[in-house]
Amino acid sequence: MAEGIKDKVAIIGMGCTKFGERWEAGVEDLIVEAFMEALEDAGIEKKDLGAAWFGSCYDEIGSGKTAMPLSLTLKLPFLPVTRVENYCATGTEALRGAVYAVASGAYDICLALGAEKLKDTGFGGLPEFAGQLGTKNRLILPTLSAPGGFAMMATRYFSKYGLSPEEGKEILAMISAKSHQNGSKNPKAHLRREISVDQVMKAPMVAWPLGLFDCCGVSDGAAAAIVCRADMAKSFRPDPVYVKSMQIAVSSGEEMMYTDWDASHVQSATVCAARAYEEAGIKNPREEISMMEVHDCFSITELVAYEDLRISERGKAGNDVRDGFFNLDGRIPCQPDGGLKCFGHPIGASGLRMMYEMYKQLQGKAGERQIADPRLGLTHNMGGFPSMNLISMAIVGL
Repeated sequence: MAEGIKDKVAIIGMGCTKFGERWEAGVEDLIVEAFMEALEDAGIEKKDLGAAWFGSCYDEIGSGKTAMPLSLTLKLPFLPVTRVENYCATGTEALRGAVYAVASGAYDICLALGAEKLKDTGFGGLPEFAGQLGTKNRLILPTLSAPGGFAMMATRYFSKYGLSPEEGKEILAMISAKSHQNGSKNPKAHLRREISVDQVMKAPMVAWPLGLFDCCGVSDGAAAAIVCRADMAKSFRPDPVYVKSMQIAVSSGEEMMYTDWDASHVQSATVCAARAYEEAGIKNPREEISMMEVHDCFSITELVAYEDLRISERGKAGNDVRDGFFNLDGRIPCQPDGGLKCFGHPIGASGLRMMYEMYKQLQGKAGERQIADPRLGLTHNMGGFPSMNLISMAIVGL
């Protein structure tokens, strides 16, 4: 019978570049920057690695979906390298591959690295996906866009829970302002200016009710993790971080086939959260989770995630936002590093960037944004649209 991976794997080293418009650096530079920080942090050499997983969403890195850009750039010593892609959850997918490989007993030490050079693609937002979803966007759903899809989720949420347009917009604005305040304390974040709720409310509209400051930007960046067997972790460092759970749930498309789903939440997130908590042995996440990094591609996504993850009651997350529950000095700080909104969103790196923050926080090394005595950290990484998506989650602790 399957028993899960709780406490079988530890993270012993992590690295993360500064995210942003990295015109001065190629993707190879970003890969090396993240890797060297992780390698030094773990105190190991390349020859100690057993295998690697490389996450990148777009074909601009290398030719097609080959894993060779990682092997060639880092001059890995003939290691098995697997390239993975799972939309915006690509970084977490790379980590999941490395963690599962170690948990299975196949390897002692593995590398996960995600990178993306989005600013070089020439798009203001994300480039269009190739393949089936890209074809559907062009031919079947020609007006579908990420801001438009999540804007409809916001209006449905407002309607279902009786929020006036002004009330709903203000709650979303408070979420964005909170993330900007956190991001201003993070030297690696793309956007480091504090903004007020009023500025968010008055920003140019993208897709009502989502304005400019309700939407994350796109960035260049890379992040990496080195994982090993839990029983050998303290031979490398005194403060390893242990993986309590890693789960993924992928939509089958049934949300659009039936009327059970009302578009006010993300169904795959509720399923993934239940699995993740069970594997980690968490009974009451609102009381047990210390901090979170969630996939705030839009402010409404973060609001809905609070409820999908069973931190806030359905329809009551706005009350927690107003009470400062998710602020840096609140009960469960969310996006302590600024989140996608301010740290940035290089697709292949984002999931690993989330884990980088949890890792630093648990070790007490987050500097000005350090949370008091964290015990368990959660990452929630989403790919796709409200009705066609996948959710990848991880829970880590000391």
